[in-house]
Amino acid sequence: MKKNPSRNTNLKKSPSKLLETINSSIEIDQRLYKEDIEGSIAHAQMLSKQKIITKKDGIKIVNGLKLILRNINAGKVSFKKELEDIHMNVEYLLFKQIGKTAGKLHTGRSRNDQVVTDFKLWIRNNSVNLDNHLQKLQKSLINVAKKHTITIMPGYTHLQVAQPISLAHHCLAYVEMLGRDRSRLVDCMQRLNESPLGSGALAGTSFPIDRNLTAKLLKFYKPTVNSLDSVSDRDFAVEFLFVLSLISTHLSRMAEELILWSNQQFNFINLPDELATGSSIMPQKRNPDGAELTRSKASSVISHLNALLVILKGLPLAYSKDLQDDKKIVFSAFDDVCLILEVMTEMWKKITFNINIMAEAVINSNSTATDFANWLVEHLQFSFREAYQLTGKIVAYADKNNKKLNQLSLNELKKFNKNISSSAKKTLSIHESVKNKKSFGGTSPQSVKQTIKYAIKKYL
Repeated sequence: MKKNPSRNTNLKKSPSKLLETINSSIEIDQRLYKEDIEGSIAHAQMLSKQKIITKKDGIKIVNGLKLILRNINAGKVSFKKELEDIHMNVEYLLFKQIGKTAGKLHTGRSRNDQVVTDFKLWIRNNSVNLDNHLQKLQKSLINVAKKHTITIMPGYTHLQVAQPISLAHHCLAYVEMLGRDRSRLVDCMQRLNESPLGSGALAGTSFPIDRNLTAKLLKFYKPTVNSLDSVSDRDFAVEFLFVLSLISTHLSRMAEELILWSNQQFNFINLPDELATGSSIMPQKRNPDGAELTRSKASSVISHLNALLVILKGLPLAYSKDLQDDKKIVFSAFDDVCLILEVMTEMWKKITFNINIMAEAVINSNSTATDFANWLVEHLQFSFREAYQLTGKIVAYADKNNKKLNQLSLNELKKFNKNISSSAKKTLSIHESVKNKKSFGGTSPQSVKQTIKYAIKKYL
């Protein structure tokens, strides 16, 4: 048997070292070995059932593949670069294991439908790992939320203090973001879960194969309906990369907030020593490297999405070797996202909060001005715009007199409208402000506790 089972006999010269180098993908696609063997076992079982190969040969091939899988898992196999990819390496190992019968495995199959089947199986299998990572981060955030339903912090718009919220409410916002990520992942898997196996190089095959059987054996919903599209399709990889990109975007936003909160000017949190670093020259420094690298890796993940789109945009139907790079792109993005999910999960488990400083940041910001305007609407029948204008004048007065809204006396407030009563002054309390936001999905302790119950039931 030749070194490479797929080397065409009409090529008179051996491939150059340069071609071997650029053509070989085994260092990347060896990660597909389980899926490649799984797909080959299903294909062999189908060939046997359809009497395309004998039952004896089918059993021999399947047993040989299972032994190869055990040997790879045990670290007993070294893959050969000159065999190009995982498919040819497995076939070569099968030839060594069972002899010429191995040559029957590729009947009615091309590497074109083989590789896309393997790739789909890998993404589907690893989507479970990704979902588990997302759920663990949600759990960490929910655990923080449960402890901080009455811990008050600033809510921001334009990175300016806007209104008081609870720390729990803030954490639960990220729980919902991650929930949408998990939902998108499920949606992506729905479209991915069609079997391309049996599509051949591009036109199908003349052998009486049963594509429904291989789809069933590999737990796909059904076989794909167009062989030409099947071998050229990488939409599923693009969608998976988009899911990864949006996850990384959410994690980057989260990391940015943790970086800000750990800054001395905020001082809302203390990062765990295990996820911070010092400076080589400044002994006082605590650098949020874990969060910063999370923010950076999000850029790489997003660029991977763009990279695959750019590869695909110029390809005619059906298969082109350009598609060899799709796995390198997806594997890299997947690894980065899993890593930063672990980093963020660990960080939220070990962060400590300076709750008095967080509350002080709210008190010093006139963040209850909207609550005061709402009181004017509710109790004095102002239109909201009238209330908004009057409250703005009161804020300007407080600023001019170097006071905060909650430091103004009732007499000072009455200068603006004699009907303002002591109950209006209560609205300037940050605790009252948070407590009164009882609308569904709001920040009141009552609403937040309901949201926590909902999140636990839905996500954990």
